[in-house]
Amino acid sequence: MSLKISLVYHYLIHVISVCIFLIPLLLVEASQTKHEDAYELWHHHIIKHHLVAIISFVGVIVFGLTVYMRKRSRTIYLVDFACYRPPSHLQVSSEIYFRDIKRVYSLNESSAEFQRRILERSGLGEETCLPEGLHATPPNRSLEIARKETEQVMFGALDDLFSATNAKPQEIGILVVNCSLFNPTPSLSDVIINKYKLQSNIKSFDLGGMGCSAGVIAVDLAKGLLQVHQNTCAIVLSTENLTLRAYFGDNKSMMVTNCLFRVGGAAILLSNRNQYKRQAKYKLVHTVRTHHGSDDEAYNCVHQHEDDAGKLGVSLSKTLMPVAGLALKTNIATLGPLVLPLCEQLRFLITMVSKKIFNNLKTKTYIPDFKFAFEHFCIHAGGRGIIDEMEKNLKLSRIHVEASRMTLHRFGNTSSSSIWYELAYMEAKGRMRKNDRVWQIALGSGFKCNSAVWVALKNVKPSSLHDSKKGNPWKDCIHKYPVELRV
Repeated sequence: MSLKISLVYHYLIHVISVCIFLIPLLLVEASQTKHEDAYELWHHHIIKHHLVAIISFVGVIVFGLTVYMRKRSRTIYLVDFACYRPPSHLQVSSEIYFRDIKRVYSLNESSAEFQRRILERSGLGEETCLPEGLHATPPNRSLEIARKETEQVMFGALDDLFSATNAKPQEIGILVVNCSLFNPTPSLSDVIINKYKLQSNIKSFDLGGMGCSAGVIAVDLAKGLLQVHQNTCAIVLSTENLTLRAYFGDNKSMMVTNCLFRVGGAAILLSNRNQYKRQAKYKLVHTVRTHHGSDDEAYNCVHQHEDDAGKLGVSLSKTLMPVAGLALKTNIATLGPLVLPLCEQLRFLITMVSKKIFNNLKTKTYIPDFKFAFEHFCIHAGGRGIIDEMEKNLKLSRIHVEASRMTLHRFGNTSSSSIWYELAYMEAKGRMRKNDRVWQIALGSGFKCNSAVWVALKNVKPSSLHDSKKGNPWKDCIHKYPVELRV
């Protein structure tokens, strides 16, 4: 349909261009015509009425089509994605963690016990992975080891993605990499360009310091670029580095991150090419970003700084959950009108009017039922508390948060890539049907809440490769899930 409209548009422009070219000839001819004859000609019924009507009609069509061609957005296809699967020798069970925590981290008894309690309640299982540098005794936190960790994750995910899609690295015109706490020189996007010999005119970007919600921000950036650049492929690479992120001090607000974050990353192939319409799994419908950075409490609730002993870490304040709840409400207030049925929007509007106009403080703000808008929810696996809060606030059922809880259990908090492990879980379970709607929700420092909405273009099957160790990260263990979690 778009192609036909485009052809009509260009045909009309061509006709008008020819008419404009003929105007000087008509003026010359008119200059040689007597005034009396020209007057009679103009007042002739056919020319006077029909010519004006035709010109007006053509003008309206051209104007309308011009506005349409400028305003219409291109469809963004999610061709496929790949999640990095760390090797089994990097797994760290509770027993290993407890055994090494005092010896490796040089912690006192109180700090070690605190981390033990946090880990027990975290929702993490026995197969999550830490990088090689943190398995060493003493831990190796050199820049070389940090680079090695990130390169293994990025290259592992990208190799799987290129194999699954048969896309050529030279086809990639846009590259967006997000890693919050590791931003070396040359940049991570430069590392990828060098490894895969990407084209010299590629538009590459690195997003740093944007926390666990940066994956959606990276998708939103790629979406904007794909709206401008035609016939293009984009790769989004989301990861985090733990080698340099680990905290070795006694500040309890900084210790929590040691218990939650684990190795992981995801590579996503997006495109606006029509040739990918049949191959693509999903299309991008909406991205909504909300930011509470102007509020000091929200800004400081996740903060990287040095403790009293000069040891660097990321602190999580006790106000994190209330801040996250407020950020979520702001985000869904923006997203709601785009996705909710009219009945849910009206109920939300009525409660808002009741509170504002009638000053009825007892009336609780109605939280719309997003189960009417989405079949699947990918809630950032930031921790058990975050998932519990999301489940409660959005009135979700156990199955709606299953992918988030199982991702946290199997892979831990992999930061901005966790929502992709969750989507892979749903695919591995065979739950993704044609026209199903997916809501990815991510929270991050700053404080930010970001959403991405996708629609399945077919009954999605999990990605599979000939190598049994590659493909969907759940494929050799999905039969064990869901598992019962400790209360």
